[in-house]
Amino acid sequence: MIAAPVGRALVLLLPPASTFPPPPSPPPPLLFSPFNRRRSSASSLLPSSGILRANSKRSVLAPRSRTISAMANDEETLGSLKKQLAKLFEASLRVTVPTETDVEPLVAACTGNFGDYQCNNAMSLWPRIKGKGTEFRGPPAVGQALMKNIPQSEMIEKCSVAGPGFVNVVISKNWIAKSIQKMLTHGIGEWAPRLSIQRAVVDFSSPNIAKEMHVGHLRSTIIGDTLARMLEFSNVEVLRRNHVGDWGTQFGMLIEFLFEKFPNWEHASETAIGDLQAFYKASKQRFDEDPVFKERAQKAVVKLQGGEPKYRKAWTQICDISRSEFAKVYQRLGVTIEEKGESFYNPYIPGVLEKLSNLGLIEESQGARVIFLEGFNIPLIVVKSDGGYNYASTDLAAIWYRLNEEKAEWIIYVTDVGQSQHFEMVFKAAKRAGWLPADNNSYPRANHVGFGLVLGEDGKRFRTRNTEVVRLVDLLDEAKTRSKAALIERGKDKEWTEDELEQTAEAVGYGAVKYADLKNNRLTNYTFNFDQMLNDKGNTAVYLLYAHARICSIIRKSGKDMEELKKTAEISLDHPDERVLGLHLLQFAENVEEACTNLLPNVLCEYLYNLSENFTKFYSNCPVIGKPEEASRLLLCEATAVVMRQCFHLLGIVPVYKI
Repeated sequence: MIAAPVGRALVLLLPPASTFPPPPSPPPPLLFSPFNRRRSSASSLLPSSGILRANSKRSVLAPRSRTISAMANDEETLGSLKKQLAKLFEASLRVTVPTETDVEPLVAACTGNFGDYQCNNAMSLWPRIKGKGTEFRGPPAVGQALMKNIPQSEMIEKCSVAGPGFVNVVISKNWIAKSIQKMLTHGIGEWAPRLSIQRAVVDFSSPNIAKEMHVGHLRSTIIGDTLARMLEFSNVEVLRRNHVGDWGTQFGMLIEFLFEKFPNWEHASETAIGDLQAFYKASKQRFDEDPVFKERAQKAVVKLQGGEPKYRKAWTQICDISRSEFAKVYQRLGVTIEEKGESFYNPYIPGVLEKLSNLGLIEESQGARVIFLEGFNIPLIVVKSDGGYNYASTDLAAIWYRLNEEKAEWIIYVTDVGQSQHFEMVFKAAKRAGWLPADNNSYPRANHVGFGLVLGEDGKRFRTRNTEVVRLVDLLDEAKTRSKAALIERGKDKEWTEDELEQTAEAVGYGAVKYADLKNNRLTNYTFNFDQMLNDKGNTAVYLLYAHARICSIIRKSGKDMEELKKTAEISLDHPDERVLGLHLLQFAENVEEACTNLLPNVLCEYLYNLSENFTKFYSNCPVIGKPEEASRLLLCEATAVVMRQCFHLLGIVPVYKI
């Protein structure tokens, strides 16, 4: 059987501020997710990474501001092994160097043979305490003291000091086993990271109304959904926002073309209008070539913005047709999102600009209203010379709304790297206004999550043979078709029902497309290649899904009741490969936290792939069924499957249970 994708709860629209006019009939929330309404660019500008540091300052700009180091202090709320070790070393630091009160423990996983983790504070501490009457005579002595002053804990088996004071820690295999057993009893939520925020906005996907979603939208939708899932797993309330391009001068053109092509337009259906992309192109051609039509279109914009019912109704119809097309993509990807497009924020712009103007931030320049920002050789234009608004004015209104009405502590924008400078300028303007703290390490905060291009095998932007962009629906359907063909070739159509075959083809095909994107560092371009994506060997979703299915097969063949086994059997990690697998399982939480805080889904992909490799080595060297260690090893198999399934869920991939 195939697991059904887990649905996401939608967040209800909040009422607008009473001091602002209401938005123009905001559309109903979408159950599925859209893409990048902003300008697509191949610029090599890179955004900030969004790394969270432990020595952050507390923001005093708003009562809800919280420092990034304001993590839970009691052991019960510590969600990762690394954090629990850091807690122990924090206590040791307070005893070893009581005068250095601002020192944070520097704990990292080891890759050598000296231990599992390492505390690296000694070298950085020595220059600070040298000459202050200290009893120490160099970093190694500081390291020895740090090791000596670690509070007693059952999690530590032994410690040693190496080189210039590095404190190496070996984690107790019995403690690892108990921790895994506890997770199996209480669920994977036991290992959820504990972040220092309660609510975040993830702005992702955001297509333009009346334009086709294509492969260029793939990255924002997939990356944004994964970031939202990881934050949600970390007990953060996530407002998934689809900032669609549903407002602006192009709608006058579209509405007039609709009136002209369909005199009985109120009854024109999606089928009648046909290909919305072709409809858009035809209206744009008419706009460019016919001055009379252009003048009508410009007047139509004024009527739309003035709220004339006929024009508002036509606008709504065009938007609804687009949404139905977007929904086909989101249904396939299993993505949920709530639409709050440009039209939603438009009524807030005048009030927000007035606030900025009252602060003295907005100046007149060549007929436009702009904000001059230090470090940029161009100003941020917030009102064009013709009096119209633009992306900057809309995005500033959105930031204000998200901070003040939605009470977001972290706002994350997922668009291509070409928009990096735009967001840097918008964020800097928000900082000058006092909406965001001046430093980058306090909350509330905003980050731009940039990503590179999807390339074809020729190294150029991925397109079809006739140079058109690739429709995302067609691409996903082809992935499913190829996946199904591979399953049939393996004879699975003779073993499974048609429903099982369809569901498995979807899970593998769509999962392959997602994982091929997410496993790369998002800042880099990647080449779209179906053969590589659907390969069942190497670092691919197909390989990982098959690995999970094989683990499930091992458990089924044992004939054991796993729920009963969890109550009666105990895990032991006597074989070295059992211990390696157990430790890697326990490092799940810190890897999810790193992927969240640095906004890098590839960290989780790397963890998942290494987990599969560690399991393969364990299973090769540690036979399970029919052996004296069977019960313990079956529990290790179950724990591995549970963690793999949670990784799949965070990546938006549906697991398969037989293959």
